[in-house]
Amino acid sequence: MSKLEVDAITQQSGTTLTVGGGACKTATVDATTVTLGRSGGTVSLASGATQSGFGRTGTVDWQTGSIKTSTFTAANGEGYFANTSGGAFTMNLPAGSAGAIVSVVDYTNTFQTNNLTISPNGSEKIGGVAENATLNTEGQSVTFVYVDGTEGWKNIQDSTSNVIGAAFICASVSGSCNTLATSPCGGFKIATFKGPGNFTVNSLSCSPANNVVDYLVVGSGGGGADQRAGGGGAGGFRMSNDLCMPAPTTSPLAAPTGITVTAQAYPIAVAAGGAGVSGYPSPGAKGTSGGNSVFTTITTNGGGGAGNDNSSNSGGSPGASGGGGVKAGGGAGPPSTGGTGNTPPTNPPQGNNGGAGADSPYYGAGGGGGAAAAGGNGNTNGTGGAGGIGSFVSPTMAGSNGTTGPVPSVRYFSGGGGGGFYSSGAGAGTGGSGGGGISGTGPGPAPAAAGAAGTANTGGGGGGGWHPSLGQAGGNGGSGIVIIRYKNS
Repeated sequence: MSKLEVDAITQQSGTTLTVGGGACKTATVDATTVTLGRSGGTVSLASGATQSGFGRTGTVDWQTGSIKTSTFTAANGEGYFANTSGGAFTMNLPAGSAGAIVSVVDYTNTFQTNNLTISPNGSEKIGGVAENATLNTEGQSVTFVYVDGTEGWKNIQDSTSNVIGAAFICASVSGSCNTLATSPCGGFKIATFKGPGNFTVNSLSCSPANNVVDYLVVGSGGGGADQRAGGGGAGGFRMSNDLCMPAPTTSPLAAPTGITVTAQAYPIAVAAGGAGVSGYPSPGAKGTSGGNSVFTTITTNGGGGAGNDNSSNSGGSPGASGGGGVKAGGGAGPPSTGGTGNTPPTNPPQGNNGGAGADSPYYGAGGGGGAAAAGGNGNTNGTGGAGGIGSFVSPTMAGSNGTTGPVPSVRYFSGGGGGGFYSSGAGAGTGGSGGGGISGTGPGPAPAAAGAAGTANTGGGGGGGWHPSLGQAGGNGGSGIVIIRYKNS
């Protein structure tokens, strides 16, 4: 191996001197070029040696081994991590020389609370002004280059360095009646869909466990029918409890596993309630069954429409919860059963059967099934069956339970509609907690009334109509709802 040591290289026209090019790589050609090193090789300066004339590339050497926590003086060509979490302090700039460069970054993202002051040397300037500068933006990073005595140090790069590994998903919602809010329990976001829209996952967490969301998907309630009709079945109730949605109390119908999402838009379907029916004075028809609500792989079905006092329409329709049955054929036929619930079947079940209609003398109609209980059977004294109780979540879904007004810690969903009745001396079927409508009422102290509608966005079934001679209609079913809950802190 050959070795060449020189104290200086003097330019001489017409020569090329190659240093470090390997054995037998030195030659003279018609050029004035000095080449140091070879392709893939390294050129090193000896200890204590300096270079000049090459200029800077616009970068600094970051001082990762010396995090700054108090006032210090910067050096040309260095970048610093400033930790102001313990309090504000100052970075003094070095004496300026053309091309000098210094950088600094907010190490703990606390500049907005505890500022970093940038102080020029003596009477030198920062951006043409002989005053201190202040960095007060969270995650800020800046680079200063000294230009000349007129402008002094110029800030050539100013950004927020907040690109960090995401600990939680970031999501958004669309649709005019849909919202995204922070849970009152803290640590969670709640996306609520009262109508169609999209749940869009914009970015994922770096932790797979935090890409799991809990869901509450409620179908819409079935409509009540007229002519001492049954109550509408409640819309289906499906929810998960992977993240304790919401802690500490939740429905026994909750599935233990949520859904792992990916970065995409998830279309949300929220069904309108099934229509109540009034066919008086012609023979009536069943109430219209409710519709399905959907979030990705979770489809929750609508409640069954209520049965009607007509020989061909007496049975409640099947659905997530079945509609209530009645006495067939104006009292001439047999009492009919309520519609079958949990149709199509899910696990845990999404609802229950409707109640059966009663026989003479007063033919009380069955209540619609609810998420947590079957609809009540009608009574022979004419009293309509109660709607099946809905299922509940607590406490972050606080609101109206559909029958008794505001409830601060519990909210019910998917209550069945109350069954109708025949005699003015009998009693209306009560709606199930969870938005089920009460049945229509006959003459008495209060004016006759149609069956009440299920409460909007609860999936409650509509109440059944009263005696056919007054033509009181059945109530509409309540619309569905979709709620998605995920960690954000």
